[in-house]
Amino acid sequence: MSTVDPRLELATVVAAERGWSVVGYSAEELAGVPVPSPSARVASAVGTPSVAEAAALLAARRAGNGAAVLVVGKRSSPGATVAVAAPAPEVTVVGIGADGYAGLSAAGRDAVDGADVLFGGPRQLDLVPPSGAERIAWPSPLVPALPRLLAEQFGRRVCVLASGDPMHYGIGGTLARLLGAGHVRAVPHPSSMALACARLGWALEDVEVVSAVGRSVDGLRRHLHDGRRVLVLSSGAGTPQEVWRILEDGGFAGSEVTILESLGGADERVHHDPAAARALNIVAIQCRGDGGVSVVPGLEDSQYHSDGQLTKREIRAVTLAALGPRPGELLWDVGGGSGSIGIEWMRAHRACRAVAIERDPVRAGRIESNARRLGVPGLSIVVGAAPAALDGLEAPDAVFVGGGFTAPGVFERCWAALRPGGRLVVNAVTVESERLVAELHATHGGELTRLSVNRAEPVGGFLGWRPMLPVTQWVVRK
Repeated sequence: MSTVDPRLELATVVAAERGWSVVGYSAEELAGVPVPSPSARVASAVGTPSVAEAAALLAARRAGNGAAVLVVGKRSSPGATVAVAAPAPEVTVVGIGADGYAGLSAAGRDAVDGADVLFGGPRQLDLVPPSGAERIAWPSPLVPALPRLLAEQFGRRVCVLASGDPMHYGIGGTLARLLGAGHVRAVPHPSSMALACARLGWALEDVEVVSAVGRSVDGLRRHLHDGRRVLVLSSGAGTPQEVWRILEDGGFAGSEVTILESLGGADERVHHDPAAARALNIVAIQCRGDGGVSVVPGLEDSQYHSDGQLTKREIRAVTLAALGPRPGELLWDVGGGSGSIGIEWMRAHRACRAVAIERDPVRAGRIESNARRLGVPGLSIVVGAAPAALDGLEAPDAVFVGGGFTAPGVFERCWAALRPGGRLVVNAVTVESERLVAELHATHGGELTRLSVNRAEPVGGFLGWRPMLPVTQWVVRK
């Protein structure tokens, strides 16, 4: 049993009643442990975003003198918050291709031959000859089951079989995040991307790679531009036809599509018929068409389906510049409307993440549709009104409030959750929201900017300037 030091006295009493040992950790030690459920409220109260999960992981690492996994995530009750972790084994991940065991390196064969237990998909497990190792096929869904599966193998030599390069869109990255990079050894095989480029004569560094394995193929849409080359890692025989439908929908029906199957295997095949694809394939696209969407913020308003609740392109471009997306950062888009700010934040870099909070279910559905069409299907959507809908969300690196700012508690909740150094941007268009922004500027500082845009529109037989609603923008850094 373990907890944060300020609660050690209480934990000692509970542990003594049950005959448990107990250990305390400082808030600084706990804050250094990555956890799946960090809490801004806990961080403000005790100095670490996690107590239960982080303390459980540290104690399990100590018990096993190595890796640990969280087998029961944080569970809260009126009396206590509990999480359970267990020691886990060191893991070797071996990449294997369609050429099977014969194509493994000496290091790969040694890892397979010396394993007590082999994990992998049925196809990968069938590629290696029988041995004395126990074979365990991955369940579905995989990720939620991983901690318990690994904890059960503590003390055994574990080898995981994966397709190609396990650290590129593979299980290797998942295991490294779960166990820590120091507890995972990867033995890669030439990836399907490398083999595909070798067959096509393409330079891999000039190719965009999109994975449809365990995620939506709509992510392809953001990479479609005339003359570009794209590889799509298929999830099965149906992926090439999904790719073709996206190309037609996006104005790229003239693209050259190549399906490469079982690369490196005896039954390798390369052809151009999406309907005839076999399960193990990768799709290569030489883009030709007049579609495609700009890669910079400020997309045309017509790119969005909207009921009028849309941050207009000129204001949107300025707003994204103020938010300043950086790779890996998380945005809260509070009052999502049509989702444009969150969508263009995620389009800034593939590692950027965003959560759109929208109280209207119809608008939330529209946000999802816009995100898919613009190539960021991973945008998270929370249906509910702030501030209550913000509870339980991961602490953001930036917050944009485009609607509902005057609701009681919205600013306070956003400001408390915002990470140190994070940016808060508010666009105010009403007298009431402007008044609140001015008051908060007086106490928190930051920059106030008045944005006014006029667009030329026909006035009879002439052109005149039609003003849009002016926007007062407040930008403040925590």
